[in-house]
Formats: sequence, structure tokens, C-alpha cells
Amino acid sequence: MIAHLRGKLIHKEPGQAIVEAAGVGYDVAISVPTFTALPSLGAETALYIHTQVSDDAIALFGFLEREEKRLFERLITVSGVGPKLAIKMLSGLSPERTVQAIRAQDHAQLTRIPGVGKKLAERLVVELKDKLEDFAVAPAPTAVRGAAVEDVLSALVNLGYQRPAAEKAIEQAVAKDAALKDDFDGLFRGALKVIR
Repeated sequence: MIAHLRGKLIHKEPGQAIVEAAGVGYDVAISVPTFTALPSLGAETALYIHTQVSDDAIALFGFLEREEKRLFERLITVSGVGPKLAIKMLSGLSPERTVQAIRAQDHAQLTRIPGVGKKLAERLVVELKDKLEDFAVAPAPTAVRGAAVEDVLSALVNLGYQRPAAEKAIEQAVAKDAALKDDFDGLFRGALKVIR
């Protein structure tokens, strides 16, 4: 089984990376946080790999951080959560926020992830709440507050940007100019400049 892959990054897009190692291009499914942290094309990268073997395919799932891979492997132990849904979950919420939501039994937070309904959120909490003690969780970041923040976040998500990337872009724009948090146009333009 492939557990680690190091090579040249020859293609990347949200959800997929192709890494060339020893003349072979490996197609790897990735989460949005891994995508945003990847180096530029042509650079060397290394990914922790989970190999999924089924009757008709061998699929590789890659992670820059070992903790994200560990959480992915816990998520797929839950009935109803396959590797593709687990990647989608880690794209919808950061690993830290996913762990926090499960520990806090925050069904509302979990159901915001596309593909996770009320029943699956309940199953995730029941099956995993006592199995995540070994995951370190940073204190929840202070969310940026302001009159325009929610509207800009909604606009970016409606344009097709992933929620975590949109939140990060808004935080970066406000960090550069705190007055933007109450100015929709300025914050929207500032976030668009930094979003990936």
C-alpha cells in the first residue's frame, strides 16, 4: 500500500492533485485545505496517502498534514461515510473545527457540510465523540464580526468559493484594514484579492 508520496506537483485543482514520482503520475484526491497549502506547479511536494482498494479501483487520498489523514481515517469508520464524503467533510470544515463539532455534539455545524444530513451528523457524534481524545484542538479562532462580514461570506460562497477559503480571505482582508468589516464593497474586493 502507498502510505507516503513525494514528487513533482504537475497538476492541482480543488479536490485533485497529480504528483509525478519516478516517472509515474499519481492521481490523488485532496481536501480544499490541502489544495490551498500545496506549492506552485513544478515544485516538489510530499503527501501522506490513504490507499483505498475496491473491486474496481485503487484510489489515493492525500494530505499535507498527518493529523488530517488520521481524522480522515476515523471519519471513514463511521457507517455511511466513504472516502469521498470524508474528503468533502474536511473541505467543508477544518480538521480542528470538525473535531470540535463532534466533541461538542454540534449537529448544526456538521449539517452545514454538503452531503451531511441530520441523521449522519447524529451518527458521527455517537460513533466518534469518544474516539477523538487524541486529537489536539486549538482554541476556536475569534471569528471576524462586522456588519458586512456575513453578507460578503454569503456572496463568496454563492460565487462558488468554498466556505473555509472565503472565511480565511475575509479574515486576511480585515487583518490588513479593520475598517473593512463594516464596508461590504471594500471587504468584498479585499477578500477577492486574497482568495485562492
